[in-house]
Amino acid sequence: MAQLEVHDLAQAVIDRMADCKEPRLKEVMSALVKHVHAFVQEVQLTPEEWMGTIEFLTAAGKMCDEKRQEFILLSDTLGVSMAVVGIEQAKGAAALKANPPKLAPTEATVLGPFFWEGAPELELGADITGVSSGTPAYYHGCVTDTAGKPVANCTLDVWSGDGDGFYDLQKGADAPMALRARFHTDANGNYRFWSIRPAYYPVPDDGPVGGMLRRMGRHPNRPGHMHTMLSAPGHERLITHLFVSDSPYLDSDAVFGVRNSLIVNFEPHPAGKAPDGRVMTQPYHVAHYDFRLVPSAA
Repeated sequence: MAQLEVHDLAQAVIDRMADCKEPRLKEVMSALVKHVHAFVQEVQLTPEEWMGTIEFLTAAGKMCDEKRQEFILLSDTLGVSMAVVGIEQAKGAAALKANPPKLAPTEATVLGPFFWEGAPELELGADITGVSSGTPAYYHGCVTDTAGKPVANCTLDVWSGDGDGFYDLQKGADAPMALRARFHTDANGNYRFWSIRPAYYPVPDDGPVGGMLRRMGRHPNRPGHMHTMLSAPGHERLITHLFVSDSPYLDSDAVFGVRNSLIVNFEPHPAGKAPDGRVMTQPYHVAHYDFRLVPSAA
C-alpha cells in the first residue's frame, strides 16, 4: 500500500467518503477535514497541544448536563454562534430583496446556554419577578410583521438573570424556575409584563471555557439583557435580546451578541402609578420595544 504523506492526508480522508449517500453531509465534512488539516499545518500543531485539545473537549463534555451546556458556551464565546445567526439572517435578507419590506425585521442574536423549556404560561401584564432580586421593570410593545400588520396570539418566551446576575439554572439542582415565562400577544399584537431591569453578569467561567477565556486575556461578562423568543404561525421564529442601554460591556460582550437595534432605553420612574395602572411603592423602569417578524412566505 502506498504511504500517504502529510499533505495528502486531507484529500485521502475526503476520498474515503465516495460512497456517502448524503450530499450535504459530504459537503460539510469535506470542508471540515480540509480546514482542520490546513489549521494543523498552519500552526504546526504539536502532539502535546493536540492532546491538550482533546482533554479540553473531554472536560467540556463532562461539564454538560440537563441544565448546563458547555459547548454552547464555547460556541458563543468564540463567536461561532453569532456567525451562524448572521448567515441565517443574511439568507432572509436576500429573500426579502425581491419585495423589500415596509419595516426592517428585528435582528436575531444568540439563544445562549440558559434557555429552559417549559416556562409557565401567564396572562399579559403578569409579574414574573417573584422573590428574585432586581429593580422592577415594565416591558411593553407590539409584535407586527414587516408590513406593519399586528401578529395576534404570538408566543413570547422571556427569561433573564436576576439583579445579581444569576439565572435560576445556576442556583442548584433543586432550584425552581424564576424570571422566565411565556406570554401570548393580544388581538392587536400587544404584549406587556413585569420583571426586573437585567444586570450585567459573567458567563459561567468555572469550567474549561472560563479557563480558555482567562488564558486568552478576555473577560467573561455580558451586558444586561432580557432574552426573548417569538414564534407565530406563518412567521419565522425569532430569537433575540433586549439590551439595557446604559449597561457595562455593551462594546465587549463576551459572546458578541450585541446589535445596536436591540439596545433599549430603560426609562427610570419614581414610585407612583405605572403605565398599566399599577401603583408602585418603589422606583421602577419602563422598557418599550416593538418586534418585527418575517413572514414565512418571504
